[in-house]
Amino acid sequence: MDQFRIAVSKDGNQFAAAHFITHGNGQSEPLHGHNYRIGAALSGPLDDYHLVFDFVRLKRDIELVAAELDHRVLLAADNPALPVERSAEDEVVVRSGADRYVFPARDVVILDIPNTTAEMIAAWIADRLLERLADDADRLTRIEVELEETTGQCAVVRRDLSR
Repeated sequence: MDQFRIAVSKDGNQFAAAHFITHGNGQSEPLHGHNYRIGAALSGPLDDYHLVFDFVRLKRDIELVAAELDHRVLLAADNPALPVERSAEDEVVVRSGADRYVFPARDVVILDIPNTTAEMIAAWIADRLLERLADDADRLTRIEVELEETTGQCAVVRRDLSR
């Protein structure tokens, strides 16, 4: 039996964002940024029109998710080594050891992940894409998201969707 998969990985599926991660020793990297590129693939049976999924729609949905993250500081909601708090002045404060960072809330996206590694951001993007694809997700068997931090360096998450 044939199996089908479509993939979209275009230069337009990019976002620029700052982040910092913690390592096993509780130390964090300095705040820095990347020009990320998102690729996504969907697997599943063909529909009545002989498509796994519409390329144009998948590309648009990737662009919309990228826009949520573009030119933002990405912080992890669940990282005890980098505690995040919202201040009354519409600011977000994050502490890293003795350092204290204050950002305007409009410039921050707090992700429901334990660390802003490429792997965890890729998984968050997969979740957001599945939310956007909800009407058709029951037909799909797998989603894959590739998040490139820099040329030749990426993380990939593959999630089976079989019910």
